[in-house]
Amino acid sequence: MNMKDTKPKILVVDDDTTFLLMLKSFLEKKGFIPHTESTAEKGLQAIEENTFDLILSDYRMPGIDGIEMLKILKEKGITTPLILITSYGDIKLAVNAMKLGASDYLTKPVNPEELLALVTSVIETPQEKSVPQVSALAKKSNTNSDNTPQSHASKADFVKGVSPQTKNVNQYIDLVGPTNMSVLIQGESGTGKEYVARQIHNLSKRRDKAFVAIDCGSLSKELAASELFGHIKGSFTGASVDRVGQFEVANGGTLFLDEIGNLSYEIQVKLLRAIQEKVIRRVGGRDDIPIDVRLLAATNENLQRAIGDGEFREDLFHRINEFKIEIAPLRARTEEVKQFANHFLNQANEELEKNVEGFQEETMNLLMEYGWPGNLRELKNVIKRSVLLTQGSLVEKNALPSEISSRYTQQAEDIRSIQDSTDLKQLESALERQKIMEALEKVRFNKTKAAKLLNIDRKTLYNKIKTYGLEV
Repeated sequence: MNMKDTKPKILVVDDDTTFLLMLKSFLEKKGFIPHTESTAEKGLQAIEENTFDLILSDYRMPGIDGIEMLKILKEKGITTPLILITSYGDIKLAVNAMKLGASDYLTKPVNPEELLALVTSVIETPQEKSVPQVSALAKKSNTNSDNTPQSHASKADFVKGVSPQTKNVNQYIDLVGPTNMSVLIQGESGTGKEYVARQIHNLSKRRDKAFVAIDCGSLSKELAASELFGHIKGSFTGASVDRVGQFEVANGGTLFLDEIGNLSYEIQVKLLRAIQEKVIRRVGGRDDIPIDVRLLAATNENLQRAIGDGEFREDLFHRINEFKIEIAPLRARTEEVKQFANHFLNQANEELEKNVEGFQEETMNLLMEYGWPGNLRELKNVIKRSVLLTQGSLVEKNALPSEISSRYTQQAEDIRSIQDSTDLKQLESALERQKIMEALEKVRFNKTKAAKLLNIDRKTLYNKIKTYGLEV
């Protein structure tokens, strides 16, 4: 274990006192210094008073939950890596947590080997540090050479899919990359939108300049203008120095705005001015600063529907949508699951120093049949965990998370129930459960959207989810 000379300090936050004691004992035996708290409120206080190398936080807690705690840390600019722990195996939560900045997640019951490997990996991986006058929320990469770390990572982290949908996307990238057009990339979370944006940048005349990626979903309304356009010292509470915005950082290169639909209406107005007039003004400043930036944007929402709801400006939509690329979800291109599973297996073998050769047939069938609400990101995480847990040469079914391996047992029981039963109430319940699950998967477990799809109110949907045990 190549860790620091001093023992790493880990904050563990969980309302289960028995689990806290077990985890504290385990971490101490493995050479860490654990500090435990039973609520997120106490955890946040501990973070104010101490410095930690890592935070392990439960998701379900009274008061502030793990996701809310993560949001508070982001708002305060605290960049300590956080691993979310949940006993619900909810991929939707995990995807949301990763989007908000979580380093990774674990599901209970926690496997000790998996926990140790993940904790060690996160602590040993250098975290992005905040550069003076430039926020750490942006990921800047100068791709001026194929030998740069970023260029190498981009090639190693992805493989071109074989489906007709993916081939179409690759053709669009080749077509629009060399131009200076603004591109809107549409697709669900985890489908590889940032990868597409990077490929467009690498094919452009700006490839030798900066590529700056901003996750708009992690920007609070209060700080979004400062993050994008910069600010002048004293312009608001906490503005102790002048700060360069990401438009200036990306000047001459490419600015990628991920989940652009999350920007407030006020910021949309300022963004439109920056695009139209090619100037920005820092918060609290009086001078216009000229900028030359190619804008790429991505969203997993229907922006045209947001325009109809008055949540997104139509004129901004047309500015960023000079060319659109739509990425199909993984469930719509199942022929790629095996290809990417094997690719991620090779990556996991290298990272974990293992030599797993492949998948048992039953395991691959489960992977092919699963709906993958978290898309490629979820598949990569599942394969990495499965490789870690595999002792033999092939990944077995029991190495898969329960949401994949056990879900089909329940589905099979539902189908048999529908086929064999003569009890009308039982038939109705089985069919209803199946339709609710299908609706939830279709909208990536967004309960508001699922309720609309099923033509019922949210309260009714929540009650039925609880009744049928669908709250994973």
